[in-house]
Amino acid sequence: MKESRKLAKRKRIALVAHDHKKHDLLEWAIFNKAVLAKHELIATGTTGKLLEEKLDRPVKKMLSGPLGGDQQIGALIAEEAIDVLIFFWDPMEAQPHDPDVKALLRLAVVWNIPVACDRATSDFLMTSPLMHDEYEISFPDFSEYLKRRVDH
Repeated sequence: MKESRKLAKRKRIALVAHDHKKHDLLEWAIFNKAVLAKHELIATGTTGKLLEEKLDRPVKKMLSGPLGGDQQIGALIAEEAIDVLIFFWDPMEAQPHDPDVKALLRLAVVWNIPVACDRATSDFLMTSPLMHDEYEISFPDFSEYLKRRVDH
């Protein structure tokens, strides 16, 4: 049996960008300023500060990604406190916190939230009619996994 939850009309959007992708995310956010104004924004540290300045609106800021911000965003996803993840990650450069990045993306898929990792996909996501209304997402029933026997 599948579980589900309803995403509200006003989405909680997490915005994350690696250093070499911050400029791209800021350009994208300015281009989508009117749409983003309808939603709650959460971001990792430096990205959040930059977004607040450019969008002239409050952004809930976590720690910087390498200092635990990616993990904080992941925890919010698991707590069903984030509805959408926009993550402009740099595919050309290894990050010191690559395991955190992979964990964040894994959690987004586990909890079946919309994820965009580049500008084109982010534009498609923001212009989808589903972005502007309630939407029910489903995810596997994890109760059997939680009840599994673990030998030690």
